[in-house]
Formats: sequence, C-alpha cells, structure tokens
Amino acid sequence: MTTDKQTRVAVLLGSTRAGSLNRRIAEHLRDNAPAGVTVDVVEGLDTVPFYNEEIDGDTVPASASSLRQAVASADRVLAVTPEYNGTMPAVLNNAIDWLSRPYGQGAISGKPFAAIGATPTPYGGKWSHEHARHSASIAGAVVVDGIVVDVAAVEGDPLTDEAKVQELLGALDALVAHEAEAAA
Repeated sequence: MTTDKQTRVAVLLGSTRAGSLNRRIAEHLRDNAPAGVTVDVVEGLDTVPFYNEEIDGDTVPASASSLRQAVASADRVLAVTPEYNGTMPAVLNNAIDWLSRPYGQGAISGKPFAAIGATPTPYGGKWSHEHARHSASIAGAVVVDGIVVDVAAVEGDPLTDEAKVQELLGALDALVAHEAEAAA
C-alpha cells in the first residue's frame, strides 16, 4: 500500500548550545531523512519556563504553547540529547513536563517516542536516554522498544564515522516504521 502522507518527526533537543554535537546529529537526521519524512528540530526549549501549574491555565506562556503545538502536529517524537550528571538535561525534562499536560491529553500522549544521542563519555548518554524514555512513557508517549543509540564520542566526532551515522539514521527509520506497523 502506497501513501502520499508526509510523516512528521518533532525533535526535542537536550542541548542548548548552537554548535553542540547533539544539535549537529539532529540536523543531520533532518537533512538526511528518508523520502516522505520531515524532521523538525523544535527550537526554544531553553525559553520555556519551568513547569508550574499556576501558569498552565487558560493562557500559557507563548514558548510553552509553541512547544505543545510543534509536538501535537508531529506524528512521532525523537529526543536527541546529551547527558548531564547522569541524567537528561533540565530543558528536556521540562519540555516533557509541559507536553504531559493536561494529564492524559498532553501533546505527547500516544506519540511514538525514542531517545538517542551522544556524549564524550564511554557510556554515550545511556542514562539520559533511559530517563527520557521513562519520563516520556509516564507522560503518555509510546516508547518504541529497541531504539537504543548511545554514541560514545570519546574518540571524536561520530558524524565522521559512517557506521555511527547509519546507526543514527537507523534509529530514525525504526521510529518511522513503528507507526506504520502500528497503523497496519
């Protein structure tokens, strides 16, 4: 069965640095997405205020509303993130908090989700990715089993290693394929 539907993937970037390795990974995925897939890197996570129920009412901060709209309009969500002190960066955790509300109806609810990324450590950010998957699951996302890409960037830039690049692109492909399988 052939479809002309464009699949949209919202990328939540855990690093706020302009030239970070994880931003470059996200941009590489965006620029090399397969036909029929649009990868949108959600910008401005660092401008979203820390979640507070008192400011999440009839009117929400514009940055939080924009985040929710970007994820609500996507077909799936991919976190591309480093690891800070053995867990996910605060901007990613805060984004998931905003996306989880209102409870049971948040923008991330029911969306296929995966977390990947790289760090200059031997562990490649595995705890950050595990924590992001766990938090997104609690928030209502559908965490796709088997997508685990924890790139140890100790030896240098993984984007210059074709095997690592294929592993990262494979994670995107698996996330896209998951929804196609679920819808079939």
